[in-house]
Amino acid sequence: MRRKSADLARTALADMEHDLPFFARLPPEHRADLGLLVQAFVTAFADWIVKPTSGQTVTASVFASAPRELVRAISLPQTVELVRSAVATIEPRLPELATTPAAVQWLREAMLRYTRELAFAAAHVYASAAEVRGAWDARLEALVVDGLLRGDADRALLSRTTALGWRSADQVIAIAGRAPAAEAEAVLDVVHRAARDLEVDVLAAVHGTDLVVFVGSPVGPAAAAAALTACFGSGPVVLGVEVTGLSAAASSARDAVAALRAAPAWPSAPRPVSAAALLPERALAGEQAARAALLASVYEPLVAAGSDLLDTVSAYVEEAGTVDGAARLLFVHPNTVRYRLRRVAELTGLAPTEARAAFVLRVALVLGRLEFPPSADSADTALSHLDDRAAPDEPSQPELSHPELSQPDDAAARGALPSEQPLSHPDNSRPPDWSASEATRRRGRSKLGSGPATPGAPGRLPRRTGTVA
Repeated sequence: MRRKSADLARTALADMEHDLPFFARLPPEHRADLGLLVQAFVTAFADWIVKPTSGQTVTASVFASAPRELVRAISLPQTVELVRSAVATIEPRLPELATTPAAVQWLREAMLRYTRELAFAAAHVYASAAEVRGAWDARLEALVVDGLLRGDADRALLSRTTALGWRSADQVIAIAGRAPAAEAEAVLDVVHRAARDLEVDVLAAVHGTDLVVFVGSPVGPAAAAAALTACFGSGPVVLGVEVTGLSAAASSARDAVAALRAAPAWPSAPRPVSAAALLPERALAGEQAARAALLASVYEPLVAAGSDLLDTVSAYVEEAGTVDGAARLLFVHPNTVRYRLRRVAELTGLAPTEARAAFVLRVALVLGRLEFPPSADSADTALSHLDDRAAPDEPSQPELSHPELSQPDDAAARGALPSEQPLSHPDNSRPPDWSASEATRRRGRSKLGSGPATPGAPGRLPRRTGTVA
């Protein structure tokens, strides 16, 4: 066997090049490494015949000369094909190596046992390489995800994703949720297995108690992201905004993680829920980006549409809660309120008649008033407007002015009260001259439509004929 090792190795390599298509496509340096590997295989068989050993020793004697790059260039199935081809080349020549038929049979059985040990040794080599590669890939993937969360999506970081199998998908979406109660490696294995079934690209990492996943797909990654919800633990799962390219995925991840922090404020939220649906909770939690987004999407369109819509939605969601109640507050017809509420839904995408939408509108109104407080002039105008609409709590008795009352007479000289003096001239030669202050006239106008005055009621005068000044 030792004398024939070189000749057997050359014959085995020639058969491999003829029978195995992938062998001819290998680079010259890899074919040379395989020649050394086959020769080591034959030489180690000669040593093994003298002293059979376990698979670990075979691994050291055969694969010690193989460079690490060869493991990456040749897969495990291809290695099995190489061993099978070498055995098929050497086994017919065994009679040349033995002197008796019994020795040939013994040598054939020895080769079967040796190739079995060699197969286990090859599997061990590839398993170790896969474990090392898996640990390296996991560290690299965690590094990439951490960089995306920090917003450091530079060219060097994005280039590392190609080593992780990322195929530069057009559409990307981020998912954030609680990590299951298991080892991080097991959690990530479940995510990657589900992604392979869905035929999408994923980058995943466990950050503390959170699991963050980036899903990439040429079309519709949101559907695939919803299907990955089962990979998360209990609790809310938040979908970020869908973006184009992995370089823009940092914004989607930030929205998803921030929304995950505020998600407990909405216990009945769907699973998964979008980060945009949690804008009110995020704004109340102090997130400035969510506050600005809520103002831009809800409050500012209402302000731009005019004060009627803003007053109507404010009266509906903050005071009345019903169309008829808002109509009474605004002194308009209920159909006018319904029309304005439909306009609010068209502008903001939120129907005030729905409970969740009403909550979003109310939070947006509060934030808008805090962000854009009314000026002093507008406050004075509002106060004067309220004064015109509602009378103050003052006696409604008008101030009367009559020429006869301004001159003293006998009754006044005797100390009579002004109320005991006649309110009209005895001869009725001229109609009485009634006058009232500007405040009285305003109060009178505000009471129009409230019904006729009741005779004898306190603070009211009976209707009189004559000229009212």
